[in-house]
Amino acid sequence: MRWKGRTVLGLVLVSMVASSIFTMTLLRPSVSATSNAALTASTNKLSAPGTQGYPEEFQKLYEAFSAIKKEYIENVTTEQLVEGAIGGMVGSLQDPYSDYMDPKTAADFTSTLHSTFQGIGTEVTMQNGRVTIVSPFKGSPAEKAGLKPNDQIISVNGESLEGLDLHQAVTKIRGPKGTKAVLQIVRQGVAEPLTIVCVRDDIPIETVNSQIMEKNGVKVGVIALTQFSTETTKHFKDQLAELEKKGIGGLVIDVRGNPGGYLLAVKEIGEMLVPNNGMIVQIEYGNGGKQREEYRSKTEAAKPYPITVLINGGSASASEILAGAMRDSGNYKLVGEKSFGKGTVQSTMEMEDKSQLKLTIAKWLTPNGDWVHEKGIVPDFEVKQPAYFNATQLPADKDLARDMTGNDVKNLQLILTGLNLSPGRDDGYFDQKTEQMIKQFQTSKKLTVSGKVDAATRAALEDSLRETMRKPENDLQLQKALDVVSTK
Repeated sequence: MRWKGRTVLGLVLVSMVASSIFTMTLLRPSVSATSNAALTASTNKLSAPGTQGYPEEFQKLYEAFSAIKKEYIENVTTEQLVEGAIGGMVGSLQDPYSDYMDPKTAADFTSTLHSTFQGIGTEVTMQNGRVTIVSPFKGSPAEKAGLKPNDQIISVNGESLEGLDLHQAVTKIRGPKGTKAVLQIVRQGVAEPLTIVCVRDDIPIETVNSQIMEKNGVKVGVIALTQFSTETTKHFKDQLAELEKKGIGGLVIDVRGNPGGYLLAVKEIGEMLVPNNGMIVQIEYGNGGKQREEYRSKTEAAKPYPITVLINGGSASASEILAGAMRDSGNYKLVGEKSFGKGTVQSTMEMEDKSQLKLTIAKWLTPNGDWVHEKGIVPDFEVKQPAYFNATQLPADKDLARDMTGNDVKNLQLILTGLNLSPGRDDGYFDQKTEQMIKQFQTSKKLTVSGKVDAATRAALEDSLRETMRKPENDLQLQKALDVVSTK
């Protein structure tokens, strides 16, 4: 697929095996290391500025290179200095979505694009110098452990991430299946850093799931898109056709926690859903948006049933394109919480030595001309989930017991409330009523009835809460979306 001279490269897979947030990436021709690079690492030589038509400003770079090679106390290779210079130039852009990967990093990254990988399963970006969660994969160790969008990871297994770039930080978070990643998390609204333990696992890339739910006497199809990958369009088309065969009277498209992916995939899905050959997205290239491209739907008639789109703070990039297109061009309603806010497009260029340079080259706008970058999309119906959806892991290094105080006890009380075992307080004091609720829970689960939150009780509480959160009736955002498409 060619976008007027720009070929879609594919998915920049954002997980703990990759390097940054999902981007919509456009491929450009390889950059010649001999004709276009003043610094030629592969030949271990440096061409002086002015000898091959390079800018005079390169003289300063050449002088610094020469001084380091001549005067530095230790021996350094030309390759080391060239890699550092490129990384420094990209870093000076102060753009979390522009990036440089050396050949090894690029090879490791590429190997993860189309397969199951091992990790904790979350999307990350760099914000204000900190590794920041965009969205955990559904069903991943990160989601099960309670990581949330906009959580900031400050350390892994006791090692600080301060001063590391995203590649270096991700390397520390990655690891083989079965190993633990003990994360220190800064969360907005929480006074002290949280400790969250993720057990790394295989993360299968399954991007489309569907089911039928009944609401107000109407059969409603629900399609959840976890990311926009290579096979997403095909699976979406097939599963939508199956739902339609079963006579659905409404459709909910759930892109909550979907960090984006292929621009091509969201374009093709938009072509199936947006009526009246409406606009899907506008892309502006260059400073000032002097060159603009528009992509439109191939569908004339609207679907014979109402549609709504579910979004939240983990819906980013391509997810926001779909939400914006459905709202602006389809007049469909959005339900949930404000989206993440990523409105830029990246171009990935591969060097001769297989290193990769990814640069922000454009911004995208909704059909109505809104640039959602760092603002997000506000849904038509804002719905917050129950408070217990924000509960975190209980501490694994200590038991909780009577007369203890603090955030751990406060979190325990939140969990108990979610399990309909309200202790009657949420101030973080482990009183007699809290102890009674723990004993009641232990009895129901046939655990040792001690009133203390030991390891077995902690695991059972967390499993029970996850089960509660997975029940559709407790998902207030989903229930509102079902109401919107089933109420005439």
